[in-house]
Amino acid sequence: MRNPPSEITRQRALPADAPQAVYFPACVQTMFGPATTGTCGVQVSFEQLCERAGITLLVPAGIDALCCGTPWSSKGMADGLATMSQKTLAVLRAATGEGELPVVCDASSCTEGLRHIIEGDTSARPLTVIDAVEFAAIHILPGLPGYKKIESLALHPTCSSTRMGINPALDTVADAIAEHVEIPENWGCCAFAGDRGMLHPELTASATRAQAADVVAMDATAHASCNRTCELGMTRATGKPYRHVLELLEEVTRP
Repeated sequence: MRNPPSEITRQRALPADAPQAVYFPACVQTMFGPATTGTCGVQVSFEQLCERAGITLLVPAGIDALCCGTPWSSKGMADGLATMSQKTLAVLRAATGEGELPVVCDASSCTEGLRHIIEGDTSARPLTVIDAVEFAAIHILPGLPGYKKIESLALHPTCSSTRMGINPALDTVADAIAEHVEIPENWGCCAFAGDRGMLHPELTASATRAQAADVVAMDATAHASCNRTCELGMTRATGKPYRHVLELLEEVTRP
């Protein structure tokens, strides 16, 4: 097994070259960390993939104090959501040059949260938010060198990726990783739902029972999704380490 790149923090120095996108690493990735010991997680993986494809990213200063707002909106905390939305929008407007660059986020639920924030933005030029999986399918895959795929991959689309309509991009990236990709017949919501899966694990156990049986029967080489908490829920349900699909793409394309 090739060694992963060393882990780095969410804060970055300004890039030397002109950036093509502003990267908004999801705080949920940092809070829960990589699924597998010794791996670098999706943030480092995404940055490595962009470097291989010749894409320069800008991580905004002060990113550690920003959030997509979902923890507030999901609990009906309107004042907290308004405060965080205002802070996040101000930083992203400055970082993107008032919308000149797209914002890329690496967790589907957080991408959806950022999109909800910009829906209420009355600025003349709205920001563009794209999920890292969709960004990879469009901009990264064409620039990657040749590599060998793994044999098989069990894939878990998320509720957010489904609502945003990015599952075709998720399929494209998964197909670039494995010779055979399968979505369980009984695929559905894992019911982790932010912190619900931590507070009420019985919800996730019930919601994933049929899907977990499908996954175990697949006996796939690897297991992937596109949102950290959903990966946690599916790992609990199946006993298999679910990782962000871009982590696997980084590994199979690593020199």
